[in-house]
Amino acid sequence: MPRIEALTPKFATKDRFALIELLMDVVEAGAAISFLPPMTEGEAGAFWDKALSDLSHRSILVARDAAGRIQGSVQLIPAAMPNQPHRAEIAKLLVHTKARRKGIGRALMLAAEAEAKSLGRTLLTLDTRRGDDGEALYRNLGYVEVGIIPRYAKNADGSFHDTVVFYKELGA
Repeated sequence: MPRIEALTPKFATKDRFALIELLMDVVEAGAAISFLPPMTEGEAGAFWDKALSDLSHRSILVARDAAGRIQGSVQLIPAAMPNQPHRAEIAKLLVHTKARRKGIGRALMLAAEAEAKSLGRTLLTLDTRRGDDGEALYRNLGYVEVGIIPRYAKNADGSFHDTVVFYKELGA
């Protein structure tokens, strides 16, 4: 099983290159995570620089193999508005193509849920491209489908895909 840990500002920069490689790998594999291939190292670096500079407002969890290499990541973004102290968003679940089908996505999601609970967050939301593997994972983990938004985002071939919106209530 992978070792899951939260990145901290003190150590996050040492993992920057591994995170860039992870993001580029999943984008090239066709993941629907806001980017289109081909992705440059500069684009991936800019994304991670922004995310890592915001660790006071989000948690970035990574899955490491026995050698300490990053195999996946997920972000938990607590809602910032005063009337939403109970809510957080799950974003950018990434699993390297060479590490798939080993329970890493599930382990990251369970760790994100535990992190949310530790922050007093009891309602999680997320979205995923309709038909992707993530859709089945989220259903299996107890996420409830809210609905489908048609033609939500563009695919690499120029066509559009639908997105499925989910939520999960965590026990107090």
